[in-house]
Amino acid sequence: MTPSATQLQAFFMDGARGQRFCLLHTPPVGQATLGHVVYVHPFAEEMNASRRMAALQARALAHAGFAVLQMDLMGCGDSSGHFEEATWDGWLEDVAHARRWMRERWPGVAWLWGLRAGCLLAAQACRLDAGLSKLLLWQPVMSGKQHLNQFLRLQMAGDIARGEPNRGTSRLMHLLEQGQSVEVAGYNVSAALAQGMAQADLNGLPAGTHVVSLELGHPDTESVSPALAAQLQRWQDAGCSTLAQVVEGAAFWQMQECPDSPAWVAAALLALTAAPVEVAS
Repeated sequence: MTPSATQLQAFFMDGARGQRFCLLHTPPVGQATLGHVVYVHPFAEEMNASRRMAALQARALAHAGFAVLQMDLMGCGDSSGHFEEATWDGWLEDVAHARRWMRERWPGVAWLWGLRAGCLLAAQACRLDAGLSKLLLWQPVMSGKQHLNQFLRLQMAGDIARGEPNRGTSRLMHLLEQGQSVEVAGYNVSAALAQGMAQADLNGLPAGTHVVSLELGHPDTESVSPALAAQLQRWQDAGCSTLAQVVEGAAFWQMQECPDSPAWVAAALLALTAAPVEVAS
């Protein structure tokens, strides 16, 4: 027998500052709802590169009984506003608004799912909302400042390729610190967005938070990275329960045309549908 189809709705959600484009994946008609998941996409071009994998995961979770919301944050994708108008605090407001909207409509367990820099937003949203206690983090960025510096290096590489004077990341960072915007790889980044990202990290989660972290690698030969291992210890010391796993696949957030990574979908699905663990790593 063919499995019942999940439902997909595309719509614009009204917010305090414009509309946000959303995709809502819901379980097949008649299937019990286990809970809901709000997806927080990565930064800049990584968002576009990872759209297919995000959609594959959302559909799989909907088949399992979760309602999944994919929202384009302000100035991203098909949402209103321009990227240069986006701020870190504004994106946090978008995440909070999405969570309230889902909580009002879909009962059960609530998860926030972040990818790359989206993990920083998810962690900060968790710190601000005592009602959120479950995080799914894909290839989490540990430091917003480091991630911003890596992004600024794209402009330096572009300057070299075009034979233009190399402005360097320190010069770009100085402009941002002075309140100016900078253009990097076609994205005009505001000072407010850069400064908010530079201050973001994964620390300070409330005790009792359950964190599932997936990281790219070869599970038969590799363990999680030293950076993630250290972060897991900090979470555990703060009273959080953790589950971390190395998952085989491709760096799908870096390449527009990339092979699918079904092991990521399977690992996340198993983690969200299994009973929570106390502490694991």
